[in-house]
Amino acid sequence: MHQTMIELKAVKKRFGAREILRGVDIDIRRGETMVLLGGSGTGKSVTIRHIIGLLEPDEGEVRVDGHLMSGATKNTKTKLRARMGVLFQSGALINWLTVYENVALPLRETSKKTPKEIDEIVREKIAWLGLTPAMNLLPDKISGGMKKRVGVARALTTQPEIILYDEPTSGLDPVMSQVLNELNNRLRDELKVTQVVVTHDMNSAFTIADRITFLYQGKVRCVGTPRDIQESTDPVVQQFIKGETVGPMQIDAGDPTAKKADS
Repeated sequence: MHQTMIELKAVKKRFGAREILRGVDIDIRRGETMVLLGGSGTGKSVTIRHIIGLLEPDEGEVRVDGHLMSGATKNTKTKLRARMGVLFQSGALINWLTVYENVALPLRETSKKTPKEIDEIVREKIAWLGLTPAMNLLPDKISGGMKKRVGVARALTTQPEIILYDEPTSGLDPVMSQVLNELNNRLRDELKVTQVVVTHDMNSAFTIADRITFLYQGKVRCVGTPRDIQESTDPVVQQFIKGETVGPMQIDAGDPTAKKADS
């Protein structure tokens, strides 16, 4: 029996008159990769922000390793977030810092480690991700795929138990997307990291997911392995994964918090 690492229970969230989450239940197991699929406006980014504790549910609860994130004190949230790493679409690198300096930043700002200890950790993560040749370059001198890997390296410096991704393969060509997919699988298999991935990239979803949660109209439509999803008889699921314009899916205007998801 798998131990639950992240749990959303009957979570509801409304922004003004718009109800985004309508009683979402998600159970994410320790060490698995859970992919969140669904069209724009279905609540994927909002779900991620609830896990991080950037949003509070109007109803329901969010737990991380059994601890309440929803309604928790600032101190408790800080401790829970310290166990997480977050990779945003852009990589969120600081343009005037080198790759090395970007990766070192979390340790320099939040840890009590010595400069020597920080240097050892940073070089180890940079090497593990194959970034040593780019270590002294600025972000505008490296490719989009490298920027994503730098973001992962930076997240790994604090040895997170959980990593959350917002469209990790967005803007990448198929080859670099596959590099990121293989990295996701290495993090799960070698480091046993629990991963939650928001993506619209179907190839990526089916390559990295242990399980997939499909969100539709603010609710969990179905949960299953990639094969379960591919073989689903639900016409909404089939329309989405095949990218068909004709079908039962109602096209949504979009997620009102999507542009703020990186905040």
